[in-house]
Amino acid sequence: MGTREKSNSDLILSIDAGTQSIRAALIDLEGEIRGIAKTPMRMSDSPQPGWAEQDPEYFWDILRAACAELFAKTSESKDSIRGVAVTTQRNTVIDVDKNGAPLRPAIVWLDERKADSRAALPPALRLPLKILGLHTLIDGAIKDCESKWIRQNQPEIWERVHKHIYLSGWFNLKLTGEFSDSSGSIVGYTPFSVKKGDWAGKFDPKSLLFPIEREKLPDLVKPTGLLGHVTRKASEETGIPAGLPVIAAANDKACEILGAGCVSPENACVSFGTISTINTMNDKYVELKPLWPPYPSAIPGKYYTEVAVQRGAWMITWFKEEFGLQERLEASEKGVAPEQLLDALVKDIPPGAMGLTLQPYWTPTPDKARCARGSVIGFCDFHKRAHLYRAILEGLVFALKEGAQLTEKKNKIPITGLRVSGGGSQSSSAMQICADVFGMPAQRPRTHETSALGAAIDAAVGLGFFNGFDDAVAAMTRPGDTFEPVPKNVALYSALYDRVYTKIYKQLLPIFKEMQQITGYPEEGG
Repeated sequence: MGTREKSNSDLILSIDAGTQSIRAALIDLEGEIRGIAKTPMRMSDSPQPGWAEQDPEYFWDILRAACAELFAKTSESKDSIRGVAVTTQRNTVIDVDKNGAPLRPAIVWLDERKADSRAALPPALRLPLKILGLHTLIDGAIKDCESKWIRQNQPEIWERVHKHIYLSGWFNLKLTGEFSDSSGSIVGYTPFSVKKGDWAGKFDPKSLLFPIEREKLPDLVKPTGLLGHVTRKASEETGIPAGLPVIAAANDKACEILGAGCVSPENACVSFGTISTINTMNDKYVELKPLWPPYPSAIPGKYYTEVAVQRGAWMITWFKEEFGLQERLEASEKGVAPEQLLDALVKDIPPGAMGLTLQPYWTPTPDKARCARGSVIGFCDFHKRAHLYRAILEGLVFALKEGAQLTEKKNKIPITGLRVSGGGSQSSSAMQICADVFGMPAQRPRTHETSALGAAIDAAVGLGFFNGFDDAVAAMTRPGDTFEPVPKNVALYSALYDRVYTKIYKQLLPIFKEMQQITGYPEEGG
């Protein structure tokens, strides 16, 4: 791949649509953010308990607002923008007709509705799957399949569906008028082959589990490929110059890993997002558990593994809302974020939270029993809110360390580098706990806007500004602050993890099952 001439004025418009906000950022070819606007989004609607829906046009309205704010406050010229890249939250699906009009509200990734799996998994198949230990995984995937739920409950809508697309495909459609998406954005319950980077064949098991007619799926373009050009209509609505190329990026997690500079399996990316994760990028297709595939990377031909804590940094928000009234009021008076005050509060609490240990299964991970619950053990009369807050941070990192050990085992490559991104990485306490629990230096990337940066890297490579990803990553990513592990803390956390944390789930699981049978919670669903 040859490179095109570049200058200091060349910019990429990177659009990053998360769960709580949409960001529009202008990023140069050295990875510097030259302008950014962040527009909050309201929480998704819940017409029934456990449902999470959103008007697709609302997503577009927020994207337009983010672009309008960015262009209103930046001093950069629109003439310097060379291309557009979009990265979005994973597994939010939208169904549209042949004119691109939504047929129903988007089903957001937080949605917990369940399809009926009985037809897809008849009794004759269930027993063999149980013997193999795969029944819970496969049955759960079928129940979570949005298209299957629509088929079963809204067949009249499914008949009218022209394309079943993700939020990324919706934005691409609105920007370019094309029914296309990046293969790096396809994460969810659709017949997609991660190995092929394309839709699965007719007899592929994924096509049998998630049957969607091929004509109802968008055309796929690999990351760095051309999705289309900004239409005049989209330009009038967003302010983005008409005719700009829209370059395929990838899902927000894949872009975050790339933006953090973690492009090989020895370097792990820890993300303190709404879902907290530990990820590694790999040239090889590696399943951390049977039928638990890796995800498509932001670099074509690569994959990334993931172990997730479903309620990750969400737990920090939960603590702030439920127990942090004092900090919220004080923060409002001082004009600072409540998390800054909580961070200062926890620094006075010693590692180990004076015997308080937390297991963060407020929402169980897919590999844990559905009846599993969060737990905090070791309470004494001297424990205060600050001890609980520190136990939350420590429990999250313990869970991520557990994921790291599984990842190392399956990759057959030890993790020797740690980059920590996401909003929670702004907490110095969380960063130090990471370094101490993992027993290795923990680095912040230079910017915590790593998803937007990763999307910009895809666009920069696709537009020919760099001779491949090695050059682009070297030019556009840099580490920020580094937190060194404290030896005495490393020893304490190692013992606490091995002798206490790793035993909690197995010891409490029988009790969780009894609690579920007695109270009926959590409900089995579907």
